[in-house]
Amino acid sequence: MTETLIWTVAALILIGVYLSWTAGRLDRLHSRIDAARAALDAQLLRRASVTQELATSGILDPAASIVLYEAAHAARQAEEDHREVAESELSQALRAVFGEPEQVGLVREAPGGEEAAGELAAAVRRVPMARRFHNDAVRAARALRRHRKVRWFRLAGHAPFPLAFEMDDEPPVALADRPA
Repeated sequence: MTETLIWTVAALILIGVYLSWTAGRLDRLHSRIDAARAALDAQLLRRASVTQELATSGILDPAASIVLYEAAHAARQAEEDHREVAESELSQALRAVFGEPEQVGLVREAPGGEEAAGELAAAVRRVPMARRFHNDAVRAARALRRHRKVRWFRLAGHAPFPLAFEMDDEPPVALADRPA
């Protein structure tokens, strides 16, 4: 009788330790998602800011400036529910304006254009990486949250189910190939 009780208590302690470890792992994944989302938000804001700066610099023709400025402004002011769409529209506007290498060449030839083109190229390249890191963290947390033990013992607590950030982040070819 005593031996059975000792084995039962030992098994319960091991199960408790395992569940605690799993809850800690899930908590670390949620922290990783928060950090990745903050990095993604920073990169999206940087891309929109650099685009607005370039649009108001007078380097581009007026039509391209208006298209870029409005798309960047909409991306910066978008509510969270519509942010993915606004950021996708900014990507489309960047591809429309900088789809041809000649346009990037014109920007680079203008005074201060070399720095502006380099800064925009760096910002455009960093957005897909930041989004990939965020979505990888979301994917890992979702996989762990789908396990029965996490659902049965409610190890996720009250944390909302993580959502991926889906947007069109394909950079313009002329900017994507530029070295930083």
